[in-house]
Amino acid sequence: MTLRSKTTERRGTDVSATRLIAPGFLPPPPDRFDEIDIPEQTLMDIAVRQVYLRSTCTIHGLASLMKLSLALAEGIFRRLNDQQYLEVRRMTGDDYVFSLSAAGRRLALERAATMRYAGPAPVSLRAYTEMVRRQTAQVLVNREGLRRAFSDIIVSDVLLDAIGPALISQSALFLYGPSGTGKTTIAERLLRVYHDAVLVPWAVELDGQIITIGDPAVHEQVEPVYGDDERSGSRFDYDHLDNRWMVTRRPFLGVGGELVTSMLDLQKDDMTATFTAPLQMKANNGILLIDDFGRQLMSPRDLLNRWIVPLDRRVDFLSLGSGKFDIPFELMVVFSTNMEPQELADDAFLRRIPNKILIEPVDGETFDKIFHIVAKAVGMECEPGAAEFCRELCLRHSPDLRPCFPRDLCGAMRSIALYEGRRPAVTRAALERAVASYFI
Repeated sequence: MTLRSKTTERRGTDVSATRLIAPGFLPPPPDRFDEIDIPEQTLMDIAVRQVYLRSTCTIHGLASLMKLSLALAEGIFRRLNDQQYLEVRRMTGDDYVFSLSAAGRRLALERAATMRYAGPAPVSLRAYTEMVRRQTAQVLVNREGLRRAFSDIIVSDVLLDAIGPALISQSALFLYGPSGTGKTTIAERLLRVYHDAVLVPWAVELDGQIITIGDPAVHEQVEPVYGDDERSGSRFDYDHLDNRWMVTRRPFLGVGGELVTSMLDLQKDDMTATFTAPLQMKANNGILLIDDFGRQLMSPRDLLNRWIVPLDRRVDFLSLGSGKFDIPFELMVVFSTNMEPQELADDAFLRRIPNKILIEPVDGETFDKIFHIVAKAVGMECEPGAAEFCRELCLRHSPDLRPCFPRDLCGAMRSIALYEGRRPAVTRAALERAVASYFI
């Protein structure tokens, strides 16, 4: 499965501006077995697996590996030691160095038939559901705010005024229009309107099964600050946070033509006997982009039928061996396509995507501005009148002007110049050569 996490587009937002709702929003770390929300046996199985894979461990090391408080890690150690599953080898400072006993190794091998997970301790499905619901995005944005979010590209006020209400509604968004008009570029910048952090669990437990969610390649961890009136701007102490949760920016996941039906369901990992969360679960509290919609390996009808209820009711259903269970569907789904909406979906589904925005080709003035921005970005000097000449050349081969033309042609001219050992520059001759190989 291929996921695209667009971290580069997020960096326009100052990390120090990230806020959590309030200190009370942070779940405290459990220190005792009666304070944790998952079965004690699950904790023991993970701890035994961690020690089995490493030969020896310490209480501090176990706490770090399982993302638990030192007090709870010590409780796990003492419980396993009392049951003679551990052997203490020596002391290091005020900590124990221990390994599995013969009985502990037998237990590890027995449990490996159904449990080979060796990561951070999971949270319960109930805790996960409650947290996702609490973190539902509340977007307040106006035209000026959107101008800042899209400051590195040229977007008309008309388009901004269409995008703004869609973001506030947090309902599904349908971006459509000719190829090369910037639909994906616009979608990738929508995340910039969020300035808060969210909590994402490393894993979730349900009926003894582990579902991994937190993924550093997808969920960008940040250093948050308090957002309440009393302690606004102050850093919080991570000792007061249940580290089974990652503090991250709101996620952005993008998937294109490689999308298949299985990506929307739990994926079994035979190596660890655990499950990997589907796309929509990893994207909860953020944005999921379905790029090039209509060109996936799975048919548009299959995708639409799969999500017609989640888009309407904000609840999705997944299946485990124990049966079906529901998860929150608190994300903004963005469909991007160069096909006509009526070719992809019927009225019943289109009604569940209330925001449909046509991304059209640009006018001549906008085209010239984009051309100069692109040429400057790649360090290419332009001879006088180059942008206008490029526009004329493009209109000879295309009925309209698209924002992708300057980027693609500048890239072609740069490649040709480097191949011939010349300094890249925008000239009429270079443009004619690039255009000749670009258009059919």
